[in-house]
Amino acid sequence: MGLDITVLAVDWGRLESTAVGRRLGLLEDAAYPDSEVDWEAEPEVGWVCPAAPDLPWCARYAFHCTSGSYKPHFWAGQAWEDVRDFAEPGLRESLDGFLRDLFWHDDPAAPPLDGLVHDAGDPGRPGLLVACPPKTVSALAARWAVVEPLLEGLRAAYDVHAARPGGWIEDFDGFAVLLREWAVVVREAEQRGWGLLGLPW
Repeated sequence: MGLDITVLAVDWGRLESTAVGRRLGLLEDAAYPDSEVDWEAEPEVGWVCPAAPDLPWCARYAFHCTSGSYKPHFWAGQAWEDVRDFAEPGLRESLDGFLRDLFWHDDPAAPPLDGLVHDAGDPGRPGLLVACPPKTVSALAARWAVVEPLLEGLRAAYDVHAARPGGWIEDFDGFAVLLREWAVVVREAEQRGWGLLGLPW
């Protein structure tokens, strides 16, 4: 058992026009739709849009390489911490910004993420793992445009400082694949003018 993540691209205007008390329920319907499980079907990967029949303003992304677990995302962040000091400065600055805006949310002036979908003071509610309005998604896309052509140059340093054979993110290829999937997520949300949410499970 462990923490899973479900990533949704969301029409932010529709989300904000929905009463706060209804938002989490609708997002949970999109993230975990009630349907008969076909145990013989291939695992869901890529985009499902709409995420649920009555939510045309919401799409769901299933990562190819994580089986829904949050652990690879966490360990990719740890790997970056291990190797970032050895990265080319342009890559370091842009990938820091990409990961900060996607996951770290270290701006003390920003409103609590949980307040977007429910009362942030309610300890019984799950917290959001990702919350990026469309403006942030556009910034993520711009940062990725800098990261992408520089990423391969990190391979040698990654092999020395961050490789963890047998771990959730074993090597540079696993790290790069997961980052590039996030780029796919960001690109789709930006093209739609939507935001991104990551719900825990």
